[in-house]
Amino acid sequence: MRVLPTDIDLYLHVNNGSYLQMMDVARSNYIADIGGFPKLQARSWYPVVAASTMTYRRSLTLGQRFEITTRVLGWDERVVYLEQVFARGDTQYARGVVAGRFLTRGSGERVPAPRVVEALAGDALPSPEVPADVLGWARAQDVAHRG
Repeated sequence: MRVLPTDIDLYLHVNNGSYLQMMDVARSNYIADIGGFPKLQARSWYPVVAASTMTYRRSLTLGQRFEITTRVLGWDERVVYLEQVFARGDTQYARGVVAGRFLTRGSGERVPAPRVVEALAGDALPSPEVPADVLGWARAQDVAHRG
């Protein structure tokens, strides 16, 4: 991606809200890359953000090229935990952690995260161990499974 004039604020770096919007685009690209949209659409499921947090290390400025890397950290019964890193080369500029859930179109019914993973992966998989800092954050935000 490249920082556009509409991404920057009065301080001439990427506005904090723009990071969240870019993360939305990157998550949609991730779902598309794994062939997830037809599988979700067939079940009338769609993703929503339950909570997110950002850490900013360096400023991205007008015209700079950067990459957003999205990876699944793991899941519990309620949400899938994702990490999204903004980088230029080997230098990290920002890191977002997202707790995403899936809902059923029409009813708004929540879909358990393991069911979503199974549908997208084609098989029931155990979650990788979610990092302790992410689990602590998820509990503090009241998005983690309460079981």
